[in-house]
Amino acid sequence: MHRHQLPGVHTLVRALVLTAAASTALGVTAGGSAFANPGAPGGPPDRNDVKAQVDQLYGEAEQASEKYNAAQEYQRRLIAETGALQQQVALGQDELNRLRGDLAVVAGAQYRAGGIAPTAQLMLASDPAGYLSRVSSLDQAAERQSDALREVADHQRRLDQRRAETGAKLAELEEARRALADNKQQIQQRLAQAQRLLNGLGVGGRARFVAQDAREAEQRVTRGTDRLDLGTAPPASERAAAALAAAVAKIGSPYVFGATGPGAFDCSGLMYWSWRQAGVTLPRTSQGQASAGRRVSLAEAQPGDLVIFYRDMHHVGMYAGGGVVVHAPYPGARVRYESVNAMPVAEVVRL
Repeated sequence: MHRHQLPGVHTLVRALVLTAAASTALGVTAGGSAFANPGAPGGPPDRNDVKAQVDQLYGEAEQASEKYNAAQEYQRRLIAETGALQQQVALGQDELNRLRGDLAVVAGAQYRAGGIAPTAQLMLASDPAGYLSRVSSLDQAAERQSDALREVADHQRRLDQRRAETGAKLAELEEARRALADNKQQIQQRLAQAQRLLNGLGVGGRARFVAQDAREAEQRVTRGTDRLDLGTAPPASERAAAALAAAVAKIGSPYVFGATGPGAFDCSGLMYWSWRQAGVTLPRTSQGQASAGRRVSLAEAQPGDLVIFYRDMHHVGMYAGGGVVVHAPYPGARVRYESVNAMPVAEVVRL
């Protein structure tokens, strides 16, 4: 069995306190709070009430964070697609200008040769055979002109279609930018509300809050002992082993929404970064990662598998063995081990 000494509670507490202080120093934008001050009027806030409300706010912030990540990826794709379409439009316009130029040359030649009726030109020609040859060339030129006209019309139609597609993509891009800004505002509001609740506990209360959070997480993964038992199940593959090693190496790193490492992560960002170290590029969001591989049951989970949590799949961790995952929990907490039973499991995915 794989047994590991967990970091001491005091070490985790210090890390969490520093994270909370950093969040305050970053000046998170304050938003309207949907929560009343917990605890009796005029008295100190009740820690359990604060925890319940902070947990809810962090959950809502993470949901918005995953939507933000999805909108950001969608925006990047639209920018690339729009750029390609705009380049096609520019090249198409150049080609259309060239075709029109060629058509003008042919039309000019026909105009210059068409001033006298063909029969009169034949009668007056000093070289009738040469004239007939020229007439044949002019007929061919007229045929070429007709083909060129069709080509110009077809090219104009394709160019108009590309312009319409570009306009539609630009409209989608603007909508993606609005969604990005909206999700970012939601994240900032939830974090600000949570920070106000934590600030209401005072310095000592916040220290006790993070200490209790660390102790509870440790108790869940150790089942009340001082050792972490990850069992004996082997990783699902060599790449899974490499991804798990990368994730475990980041234990203690702070949670930051939208971050994909190497110094900070959100939940899906940790999975994305860890599997990149194993040579695999995952989708950016937890919802996308839920569809990245083959589904297995929780009973079949092996180290390296992705564990997707909650019905809307807004959280993800990596199975480490023994009913334990490693994950980036939420703002104010650090990457750590957690019991797989601490949150409702939606899917287990093997890559």
